[in-house]
Amino acid sequence: MIKLEQEGKDFYKKVLALVIPMALQNLINTGITTADVVMLGKVGEDVLSGCSLAGQIQFILNLIFFGITSGATVLTAQYWGKGDRRTIEKVLGIALRVAFITALVFTLATLCFPAQLMHIFTTEPQVIEEGVKYLKIVAYTYLLQAVTIVYLNIMRSVERVVISTVVYSISMLVNIALNAVFIFGLIGFPAMGIKGAAAATLIARFVELVIVLCYAKWKNKDIRLHISDTWAKNPLLLKDFFRYSSPVIINELIWGAGFSANAAIIGHLNSSAVAANSVAQVTRNLATVIVFGIANATSVMLGKVIGENKTELAEKYAKRFIGLSVVFGILGGSMILLARPFVISSLSVSERSAGYMGFMLICMAGYVMAQAVNTTLIVGVFRAGGDTKVGLFIDAGSMWCCSILLGAVAAFVFRAPVEVVYLILLSDELIKLPFSFGRYHQKKWLKNVTR
Repeated sequence: MIKLEQEGKDFYKKVLALVIPMALQNLINTGITTADVVMLGKVGEDVLSGCSLAGQIQFILNLIFFGITSGATVLTAQYWGKGDRRTIEKVLGIALRVAFITALVFTLATLCFPAQLMHIFTTEPQVIEEGVKYLKIVAYTYLLQAVTIVYLNIMRSVERVVISTVVYSISMLVNIALNAVFIFGLIGFPAMGIKGAAAATLIARFVELVIVLCYAKWKNKDIRLHISDTWAKNPLLLKDFFRYSSPVIINELIWGAGFSANAAIIGHLNSSAVAANSVAQVTRNLATVIVFGIANATSVMLGKVIGENKTELAEKYAKRFIGLSVVFGILGGSMILLARPFVISSLSVSERSAGYMGFMLICMAGYVMAQAVNTTLIVGVFRAGGDTKVGLFIDAGSMWCCSILLGAVAAFVFRAPVEVVYLILLSDELIKLPFSFGRYHQKKWLKNVTR
């Protein structure tokens, strides 16, 4: 009994050591977005909507980065449990190569076709014009983030989580301070509006990269960053990387494209709905900072014990993580409901936007509760054991065959009210739940993938 109690205490100590820095990192990233929303919301609805919709491109790219690193961390977390650090360095090199090439494609496409990309999300000329201004500057951040995001995420998989908190804390301070200066024209600078938000983001991303490179060269002695690994040929390891990362990348693309499709459907309704949805998304991000920390901690801790061939302990950990996701999902949803009146009253939006916002926040509270459990299972439990394909089918089926399809029909065929369309678009997380739990009970995720 004493041994079991000690084991439980050790588990929660490890969880806290991982989740707190990860949650802080998520909170910091969301804080940057929140600062953009609040400050640009003071400028006007078109500016806020333009920034929100232009950000969908970055959102999709970040999901690809997340897919690349999630696939990589299937390997790195288990090799960390096995104690093979050199292989982890090689996987890091492969992930950086793939991410950088992807970022280069996105950068060129955004710089060459900004207006065409904005047309995907909205047909309102004023919103497109503001979005183009933002994209022409922020596109240069994509290459910087290819290095930063991949490196920091892989460091998390080997339990190096504090560096992420440090990097993003400094970045947030730089971004928010420069946002205020550039957007509103403080201390002698001209008021740049949406261009100011983009410029602040670019400078903050450059600061992130500098800190990461300094840490990799002079501080991190366990996992070294070798430039030669980025272009080295490792056929067997490359095969393993794409075996586990390809389904995750496709999964994240489908999931991200689904979110962008939701934004596009809402964007073709009216600008008031776009503005309200951008605020609802920020509250969702704030409410799920701990939840996503739990999901990432699940992947790291389960991957490590599976790599150590401790399957019974992995099962025990998985049950505990699911319990934590339920608790913090409920807390996150409750937080949205409690914050709802304060959020609506704090922004300078039209009466129609405020009405939409009130309804969307109620829907988002329920969405967050279901998302907490699904994310822990799909991103945490399944991916820890290399069961990466199942998330692809669950996400694709629930979004594209159900919520998005029905939402588009409701919006464009039946001309349903914004509230009805929004409720349908957010139904995918509820649809996922029985399939996620079904896969969990099959235990096909309990697999050691190291060589």
